[in-house]
Amino acid sequence: MSAFDYKGYTASVEFDAHEGLITGTLAGIDDCIVFQAQSAPKLKAAFHAAVDDYLQTCAQLGRPPKKPASASRAA
Repeated sequence: MSAFDYKGYTASVEFDAHEGLITGTLAGIDDCIVFQAQSAPKLKAAFHAAVDDYLQTCAQLGRPPKKPASASRAA
């Protein structure tokens, strides 16, 4: 499976064979954002929803969202 990228964020993905779940996190940031699904297409949708929710939550809290380490080095 290729990496998921969305709005400057990348998913780090692991498969749990025992639970039958694919779990992802936003890679390269200090905040802990986790999402899960039972298939790659559903995981991609969950990833997009997690990023959108993270950005919305940061805006509601009045703080800038963390950017992945690789993005901050490229800036």
